[in-house]
Amino acid sequence: MSTIKTLFFAFIFLIPTIHYGQHTDEINSNRPGESMSAFAVGKTVFQVESGVFGITENHNLLKYDANGFGVDVELRYGAFLENLEFIADVQYLYETFTYPMQVDDRADFKQSVLGAKYLIYDPNKGYKREANIYSWKANHKFDWHQLIPAVAVFGGANFTGKDNPFYWRSKSEISPKAALILQNHLGDGSWVFVANIIYNYVTTDYPSLSYIVTLTKGINQHWSAFAENQGIKSDFYSDAIVRGGAAYLINRNLQVDASISTNFKDTPSILYGGVGLSWRYDGRYKEVHLLSKEEKQAEEVAKKTKTKKGFRLFKKKK
Repeated sequence: MSTIKTLFFAFIFLIPTIHYGQHTDEINSNRPGESMSAFAVGKTVFQVESGVFGITENHNLLKYDANGFGVDVELRYGAFLENLEFIADVQYLYETFTYPMQVDDRADFKQSVLGAKYLIYDPNKGYKREANIYSWKANHKFDWHQLIPAVAVFGGANFTGKDNPFYWRSKSEISPKAALILQNHLGDGSWVFVANIIYNYVTTDYPSLSYIVTLTKGINQHWSAFAENQGIKSDFYSDAIVRGGAAYLINRNLQVDASISTNFKDTPSILYGGVGLSWRYDGRYKEVHLLSKEEKQAEEVAKKTKTKKGFRLFKKKK
């Protein structure tokens, strides 16, 4: 657990210079990685992120091989506030375990989570980098403001059905899940870092602490690639997983992706890959403009001037 905390604090990331609401011109999907972005989809925006995957496992100590396939679906909806979204995340898995003397088929929901994410701090809200008209060097030097991450929190619950073969207890159970999310953009915004610290199955016999660190690079207008590292620590299951993949933007509201993942141990060794699609509906969205400090000051001056003029007119009529 101390290793996870050390790696987490080593990745304090940066954030983009955006002066508008959570909604972006192009779809912003959590796929194909496993980390969660800090920003919401935007008020009234609905987003579906789904995919299919295949998995193979080999356990040297328990002497089994496993092969399976699954479907995962994440539904995201922005409601009430611009920086609040509600999330439903489910994963259904079918696996065949082959032991020396038997074959065991397992099929159920490996993950069922309902929750909400809230952006509590955006360092670029109201921030505008001042241009230096006298120095090209000053305008192109590293912006230390980027070192301040956007911060969001997630809170939700796991819903585990009765006799779930992927769960360690036979009875149904609801357990809390919480996450701290950091996000930042580097340079011109084509590099994006996301860090998640997740505390899961909190009230159960086997709570887990995990981290996910994701680096994404926008290659051009349509293509992006990512690399990701995930660490999981609990008394029931611990692992370190690496992922990589790419996404292709078909249009502003539609994206396809592919990824592959593996780990570094043989209890079990795992290898899985998948393809997916993300789609967004934002037909009811109304753009929210977040004013910079200068714009806020100008607006306050305009309001005061208008109020004073109205008072003088009232006095004259009287």
